[in-house]
Amino acid sequence: MDLKRLSILILCSLSGISQNLGSFCTRRKRLSPSCPGRSSINVFNREMKKKQKNWAASLEDAHQYDYLRDEVGRRVADRIYDISRSFPLSLDVGCGKSHIAEHLNKEIVHQMILRRRLTDVPTRCVLADEEFLPFKEKTFDLVVSSLSLHWINDLPGALRQIQQVLKPDGVFIGAMVGGDSLYELRCSLQLAETEREGGFSPHISPYTAVTDLGNLLGRAGFNMLTVDIDDVEIHYPGILEVLMDLQGMGESNCAWNRKGLLHRDTVLAAAAIYKEMYGNADGSVPATFEILYMIGWKPHHSQVTSVDRSTAGATGGFLSFEILFKCVFRPKRPSEAQPRHHLGTCPRSADQQQQTTERL
Repeated sequence: MDLKRLSILILCSLSGISQNLGSFCTRRKRLSPSCPGRSSINVFNREMKKKQKNWAASLEDAHQYDYLRDEVGRRVADRIYDISRSFPLSLDVGCGKSHIAEHLNKEIVHQMILRRRLTDVPTRCVLADEEFLPFKEKTFDLVVSSLSLHWINDLPGALRQIQQVLKPDGVFIGAMVGGDSLYELRCSLQLAETEREGGFSPHISPYTAVTDLGNLLGRAGFNMLTVDIDDVEIHYPGILEVLMDLQGMGESNCAWNRKGLLHRDTVLAAAAIYKEMYGNADGSVPATFEILYMIGWKPHHSQVTSVDRSTAGATGGFLSFEILFKCVFRPKRPSEAQPRHHLGTCPRSADQQQQTTERL
């Protein structure tokens, strides 16, 4: 991939602003969807998610919670490098702090997201909503998205809009949280709440299952599909640290049917269950994030010829393939100077290590 011919247009989500954008943070504009018909089912409270993200962005140590997004952004960037072609104009949907672009060009510094970055990869920020893409059809050669689409109510409609803004033979590369994420936390809270309160409410937001993702991409009009899974396992001292980091990431539950309060006794019981069922020998507890990676191409005459499936009882159309495999990422135990969570090797400066030690 030729980085000198790559230009990125970053779409900053109204529901997921990962840092203060200064002059870019304007009033909410009413955007028209590029495709008719939207689902009437609203699972997530988008206004609540916007408040959660803005609160997380206001934290002084907000950068301490970027470890998961940085890791997933790096893996998405690796998939871009695997494609041996140039992308003159690209779109990053729900960019956050530019977790993908920083791996495409190492000269992009953290604070430059506040300005139009004059780097080898020209970048422009647009504040909009992922559910209403304000772009013309057949505009972009590449669309990427990392850990943003799982908060969209109308995911089929959003994927359809992404397909429409792509040029023919354009490619969409995305990553989102899968349905089996945080199963340890989910199970512990359900058991504790049932035992202490006689019933349970959902405390973890529902996510898309990998078995549904291929069908969603196919319905949106994508061709030559690839779907794969990474299980990213992160270790924490206890359940309270898991909940704190989810808040710091802006990834707390925002479903309409969520319960707003967790009783103290329920949390203590859940902490004990968590360590008993999933605890490690060193006293830490794992939190598993199932990350679904997807690649889909917009149809073009130069691609693989359509397959006639009449012999199998179907007629015409494209035959889409899903490639599924699981890669479990198990990091080593960090040194005492490392942060309370660890995901592989987390290099820190001396000042950051001292702040982390004091925080622990």
